[in-house]
Amino acid sequence: MQNVAVTQTPLQTERIRLEPLIEEHFELEVELDSDPEVMRYLTGCARTREQVQHAHEMRLETARPVDGLGFWLGFVEDEFVGWWMLEPAGWAEGELVPGEVELGFRMLRRHWRKGLASEGAGEVMRHAFEDLGMNRLYTYTMAVNAGSQAVSRHIGLRYVRTFHDEDEVGPEGFEQGAVEYSITADEWRAAQAAG
Repeated sequence: MQNVAVTQTPLQTERIRLEPLIEEHFELEVELDSDPEVMRYLTGCARTREQVQHAHEMRLETARPVDGLGFWLGFVEDEFVGWWMLEPAGWAEGELVPGEVELGFRMLRRHWRKGLASEGAGEVMRHAFEDLGMNRLYTYTMAVNAGSQAVSRHIGLRYVRTFHDEDEVGPEGFEQGAVEYSITADEWRAAQAAG
């Protein structure tokens, strides 16, 4: 498979260099997804190499439908710390919602609680609104995933709802449902103006 992240631009925060995902990043994704604690609220267990390969191919594909969106791998002083994504809303279901984007992130455990998740998430959110002109950004996570919810609140997203998918089975805590947080471009601009 060829590299598909051609429409994405590299991003930079005070500490993190964010590079668009390419084929050569695969081994870093294996390191991340093979940690059962990292995957606790996603699959409930570590992914196999084959499962990571499938996920890697899907991640590369998210850069195709909407220019500027996709996955970024983060590096602090050349050390891999995790990834952040901006996925077109409705992409997984095959019906794109123009102007809306889902934010996601995943960090290596040794880089938890350093503020890096929020720092990177804040930059990809800025990119979504300022550079790409998106109208709304949202996140989904399990209701029991307090860490991800804290990142969402820290960067200015507001709680929208708790919901349940009765047709699926998930990791421990899945029965408590999932939560959605979101922010609009107008809300983001107002928060930027307020400092």
